[in-house]
Amino acid sequence: METPVKYICFLAFLVNMTIAGLNGVEGTADYYGPCGKHDIEKEAEKLEPCTFAAQHRKAPVSERCCRVMEKKLKNPACLCAVLYSQTAYNAGVRPEIAVTIPKRCNIADPPVGYKCGAFTLP
Repeated sequence: METPVKYICFLAFLVNMTIAGLNGVEGTADYYGPCGKHDIEKEAEKLEPCTFAAQHRKAPVSERCCRVMEKKLKNPACLCAVLYSQTAYNAGVRPEIAVTIPKRCNIADPPVGYKCGAFTLP
């Protein structure tokens, strides 16, 4: 009689661990945002060299901004989240202009056509 109780307890333990593991994996994916473990507001601060160019369509884009933008384009979802962040908003960044920066920088292979909110990367 004792043996079936051990198997039932062991089986219940395995089921619980499986459920907990699956929830942990799913919860981790949901917990991290489009920038992974990085805070969106902190990522927005890294785009400070692009602030003026993100406010004025005809403003020259600095080399420093282009370097930062090229790195950010490796994860367009993160870049999009950054453009709509509170930090970017407070800095006066206009997403409809900011999405033109990769083209203005002549960045090779930008994610053309990537939808960022109401705007698309040209």
